[in-house]
Amino acid sequence: MQATITESPFGTLPDGREATLYTLTNANGMVAKISNLGGVIAELHVPDRDGVLADVCHGYDNLAAYMGESNYFGALIGRYGNRIANGRFTLDGVEHQLDLNDGANHLHGGTNGFHRQLWDAETFNTPKSVGLILSHVSPDGDLGYPGSAEVTAIYELRDDNELRIAFHAVADKATPMNLTNHAYFNLAGQGDILGHELTIVADAYTKVGKGLIPVGAPAPVEGTPFDFRTPHTIGERIGEKDAQLDFGSGYDHNFVLKKSAEKALEVAARVVDPASGRVLEVLSQEPGIQFYSGNFLNDSISGKGRIYGYRSGFCLEPQHFPDSPNRPDFPSTILRPNEEYSTVMAYRFSVA
Repeated sequence: MQATITESPFGTLPDGREATLYTLTNANGMVAKISNLGGVIAELHVPDRDGVLADVCHGYDNLAAYMGESNYFGALIGRYGNRIANGRFTLDGVEHQLDLNDGANHLHGGTNGFHRQLWDAETFNTPKSVGLILSHVSPDGDLGYPGSAEVTAIYELRDDNELRIAFHAVADKATPMNLTNHAYFNLAGQGDILGHELTIVADAYTKVGKGLIPVGAPAPVEGTPFDFRTPHTIGERIGEKDAQLDFGSGYDHNFVLKKSAEKALEVAARVVDPASGRVLEVLSQEPGIQFYSGNFLNDSISGKGRIYGYRSGFCLEPQHFPDSPNRPDFPSTILRPNEEYSTVMAYRFSVA
C-alpha cells in the first residue's frame, strides 16, 4: 500500500476564509486527519493487536466547534504552551501583559492563540511518509507577546506508525516560545482512560499552587502518586489523599524528564491499553512533559459520535516548564533575534 495525502473542505471562518482537512494515510493504513485550522489532529485511526482500526484522538465534527470552547483538542499550541502567572513577565527590563484566559493567568497562548489561527499549508511525500507543512506569522504585540514571530509546524506520518511534529520559529524581538500539541488520547477509542498503564521517564515534577502555577523547586516523584518511573494505571492512585492531586483535580502537572542528553529525541512517556493492546510512546526533545488526566471533561461536549466524559482522554504535552518566563531557575524559553527555535516531538504507535 502506498502512503497518500488528500484534502477536503473543513468549513468557513467568520471572515470568509476556507479551512481544509488533510487526510494522511500511511502504508499500513494508519490514518491522521489534520486541519490547517490550528493544526488540529481531528482524527487518528490506529490498529489494535488484531489490526482493527479505532480513532484514538478526541475531536469535533466541524470547524465551529473548534472555534468555540475547544478544550484545545488536538491543537497546535503557542506562542506558549501551559500557564504564565498573571499573564505577566519582565523581559530585558520591560514588563509585558498577556491575554488572561485562565482566571488570573495566561494559558496556551491566549484566547486566540495558534490553536485558532488558519495556517498556510503545503503537502509533501517522501519514500516512507506523507506530511503537511504549516506556517504562520504571529505579529508584534499578538495577545501581548513582543516581536513578530515566523512559525512552522511540520506534521509527518511515517510508515512505522509514527506521527512526528517538528516545530521551528524565528522572531525579530526577544519573546517566549514554547510550542506543543494538545492531543487528547483514549487508546481504547471509548470509555475512560483510568485503566491505561502509564510510564513517564521522570524523577521529579513541578509542584503547583493555586491556578496550577509551579511553586518551589521541582520535587522528587519517589513516594508520591506522581511516580510513573515504572508502569502504573492512571486510575491506580488518582483518588489518593494528596495536596497536589487536589490542586489539579487529578493529574495536571509538568514532569521533569530524565534525559540522556539535552535535546535528545527519546521516549518521554509510554502508555498501554491492555484491552486493545495499543501502545503509545511520546518522544520529545523537551525538558518537560505535561500529563493531564482529563479531569475537566464532564459530558458537556461531544463530537464524532461520542460524548467526552470525565477522564475519557489524557494528554501528554512535550514542553518547557510552566511559567518559565517568571522562573530564572527553570530552563529558558526566551527566543532571541538571530536564534532559531527548533524542537521535535512524536506520537509512535505499536501493539503489545
